[in-house]
Parts: sequence; structure tokens; C-alpha cells
Amino acid sequence: MSTGWIIALIVIVAAVALIVAALTLRGRGAGGGRDLRRRFGPEYDRTLARHDGDARAAERELTERVERHGALRERPLEPAQRQQYEARWTAAQERFVDSPRDAVAEADQLLAELAAVRGFPDGGQYEEQLAALSVHHAHHVHGYRRVHRIARTRTGGAQDGRTGAVQDGGAGTEEMREAMVEARALFDDLLRPARDDHHGRPPAERTRTASHAGGGRMHLPWAFGRHAKGS
Repeated sequence: MSTGWIIALIVIVAAVALIVAALTLRGRGAGGGRDLRRRFGPEYDRTLARHDGDARAAERELTERVERHGALRERPLEPAQRQQYEARWTAAQERFVDSPRDAVAEADQLLAELAAVRGFPDGGQYEEQLAALSVHHAHHVHGYRRVHRIARTRTGGAQDGRTGAVQDGGAGTEEMREAMVEARALFDDLLRPARDDHHGRPPAERTRTASHAGGGRMHLPWAFGRHAKGS
């Protein structure tokens, strides 16, 4: 075989190898995107929107979150801790009627505290804590984002002359109520016993623990059925 034919065969083999590699990488990328979308749910769409529709950038960010926080194991809560946090959240919801902004601020603080107790980054590192929570509680983390944004807005309250709605910290009372309700889903998730919580406990204590966690079925108190007065 002549040298020319040998060179031609080498070029053809190299080209085929490059094509196969490109198709393989594309297939892996598509699969990775599907896996991330399935894992993060609505958080995937929010991240995609924040990157102006750039799927590669969004998936790179989400992949980095998983690499940083995917191995985190949530620490168990004692039943007494669950009761204490549940009582504090109920008090915040009842306070909402007279002072929505204070109630939202308390909800923000409670989520930061509870997440830290469960083993997530400290609330003083809000962005890192939120990133870690999004890896393990992706479907409910946005409620925390909403109450945190409202709680950190310090402009005074005012009444909308057209609608009569009370504006507080840039958010109306209804928006604050919705944020509290959405944040409650993450709160319930963080109260719920992790799989490891039950190891080594007697059956009676496991039953009491499950009843305190509520499994996301705890009812909102009467305060959320009335109109808030604003702050």
C-alpha cells in the first residue's frame, strides 16, 4: 500500500473518531440536562431564566451545586426541637395579621436557623445555604428565597391609592402571605425526619416523631384566614 493511501486511511479514521466523540459528548450532555431538570424541577427553570436561556451555563451552575453539596447528610432533630420550631412558626403566622413584615422576617430567620441545625451552611452564608438547600429540597426552596427577599427590603409601608392594598417593603400583603405559605413547604420538609433519624429509636418514639413532623399536612392557623392589617 502506498504512503498516500496510508495517510488517507489515517485521516479517515481520525475523522470518524472525532465524529463519534462529538456524538457521545452530545448524548451525555442531553442526558445530564434531563437528569438535572428532573432533580431540580422548577429550580432548573429559574436558573435557566437567570442565565437568559443559556442551558449550558444553567446546567454548569446546577452541576457545581451538586458537586459542592450533594454529599451533605442532614442531621436529625430531637422531638423537642421539632415542637419548638413548630411553635415558633405558628406564632409567626399568627403575628402576620397585625404585622406582616415582622412575620415574614421571623419566617426568614426560622428557616435560616432550622437549615443550619439540620447541617446546611450557616444562615450567615445565605447564598451558599440556599444553593445547598436547592440540591436537597429543590421543589420548595423558592419560598425561602421569597421571604428572604421581602425580609431584607427595608422601605416603609404605604397604601396603594388605586387598589387600597398595603405595600410593605416593596411587597403587598397578599404577596407576603403567599411567600409565607410557600416557605412553609420548605419548613415542613426540614422538620420531617430524615431516613437516619429513626435508626436506633424505639417504635413509640418513632411514632411521636412522625406525628410532630406532620408530613406536610399541618394546617395553617386561623390568622391566615383573616385579612392582615399591614405593618
